Amino acid sequence: MARLNTFVRHRRSRKLMGEINVVPYIDVMLVLLVIFMVTAPLLTAGVNVELPETAANQLTSDDREPFVLTVDSVGNYYLNEESDAPASADRVRAAAAAVLRQAPDTPFLVRGDKNVAYGEVAKAMVMLQKAGVPSVGLVTESVPGQ
Repeated sequence: MARLNTFVRHRRSRKLMGEINVVPYIDVMLVLLVIFMVTAPLLTAGVNVELPETAANQLTSDDREPFVLTVDSVGNYYLNEESDAPASADRVRAAAAAVLRQAPDTPFLVRGDKNVAYGEVAKAMVMLQKAGVPSVGLVTESVPGQ
């Protein structure tokens, strides 16, 4: 009987813990943080274009998001860094006209690959002009050391 009393005493002396164990949640949070840190730079990939180098002055940037038409080395058009599928000339004109209706002061830029024929960049500028764009800027790389 003495042995039974000690067993009962130990069983009654334990108290229930009312706290939540957060260690597993912290582990999950850290794993998700690492996953997001690894995948975030991969999401910003756009169309691979080798820009020509110039010694032009950099334009002052404002808060307006520019409309960017990219011409790759083959002559395909891409809108605003969309790299999934090339855009047709009609789609470029329609998108530019829609942006002009929504925000007429939006800057329009053309990113032309340095290996594409000059005529392809000129066609891109004419497409934007036919959509009603008043002025178009060209995107280039700055010359290192200047």
